[in-house]
Amino acid sequence: GIYILIAVGAVMMFVGFLGCYGAIQESQCLLGTFFTCLVILFACEVAAGIWGFVNKDQIAKDVKQFYDQAFQQALMADSDSSNGKAVVKTFHETVRRCQSSCMLCSGHLHKLSDQCASQLQTQNCHKKIDELFSGKLYLIGIAAIVVAVIMIFEMILSMVLCCGIRNSSVY
Repeated sequence: GIYILIAVGAVMMFVGFLGCYGAIQESQCLLGTFFTCLVILFACEVAAGIWGFVNKDQIAKDVKQFYDQAFQQALMADSDSSNGKAVVKTFHETVRRCQSSCMLCSGHLHKLSDQCASQLQTQNCHKKIDELFSGKLYLIGIAAIVVAVIMIFEMILSMVLCCGIRNSSVY
């Protein structure tokens, strides 16, 4: 997952560089390439949004499975600085403390009995994941619409600038 985020960040930086450098140099070719990249990114974002909405139940199931694995890893770890404990702690802070007081003490995960651990996993945290995906889906949709509107404005402005350069009397 982290490699995908790094790759997407690098592509976005490259696209931003194309637009900025194309505008500074008043290059129709770079601005046209910038526009094309924006159209491709816009199409990919729309496709990912549709896919995510259609498969939201599967995504919630995958998040629950990831949480369960991290939770088991945190229970098995001996040190307080393990990856599993960091993931579980971050998750609990994100979903507003789905765990009970027997699980966290001063920010550190303590080993629990199997009964307490399974009860916490299946009831509290899994329910919070379901609430997150069902109750907060409209916020994700609003954020996606805002990003889409901004990208559409970027595409319009890049084409206006490209046409302005073409019609310029300097060249």
